[in-house]
Formats: sequence, C-alpha cells, structure tokens
Amino acid sequence: MLDPTTTAIITGAAGNVVAYMVTGRIDELRGWVARVFRRGSEDQRRISLAALEEDRVALAQGQASESEVKSRWIATLAACFVSDPEVRAEIAAMASAGESIRKSVRIGSQHNHGSGTFIGGDNFGRIGRPE
Repeated sequence: MLDPTTTAIITGAAGNVVAYMVTGRIDELRGWVARVFRRGSEDQRRISLAALEEDRVALAQGQASESEVKSRWIATLAACFVSDPEVRAEIAAMASAGESIRKSVRIGSQHNHGSGTFIGGDNFGRIGRPE
C-alpha cells in the first residue's frame, strides 16, 4: 500500500494525464509516458503508449468518462511506482503540471482590417510603403 503523499501525487498526475488528453497535448503526453516507463520492458512501454491512445480516442468519442480514464491511469501509475520508485520525480512533475496546462489554452480572436499580410496582431489601415 502506498503512503498518502504518494497516493496524492499519483492521483494528481493521473488527473493531469486526462487534462493533457482533453486539451490536445497528446504529443507531450506521449513523451512523458515514454520517460515514465523507460525502465520497463519494451512490451510495457508499448502497452502504456497504446493505452494512452485508446483512452484519448475513448474520451474524444464519448466512450469513456474523464473519471474512468483517470482511474485507469491512477492504477497504471501506482503499479509503475511500485515496480520502480525512481519514477517518483517524473510522476510528481506531471502532478504539478496543472498551471502549465491551463496556460497553454488560448481562446481569443484576431481582427485584421486593411490590405496586406497580417501576422500576430491587429492592424488597422493600409500596410505597405508610405505614399
């Protein structure tokens, strides 16, 4: 049985795994899963990456709830921790990644007026050489 602090870290990490899935940061998540399971066998790495993809698809298609996926990742990360306590730092890093997940989502709009190419901001009026 894991101590309460480790259980909290694993639970937080599993919650952020789900948050990464629903915010579209699957590539970052694949890299993290590969690091966490790097000491495991090739089969363990393959299975964990396949589970990640299956859960991502299940969430996107409404075939699984966020709490179901989180529960699966709690079990997966707990088993990983028990077999390799060295992964605690990687799991703790994911558990504390909540702020970076929220900061990565940008909702907004860009309004461009006039003629020309617009990159990175609002531009009003003509863009080009002064007449």
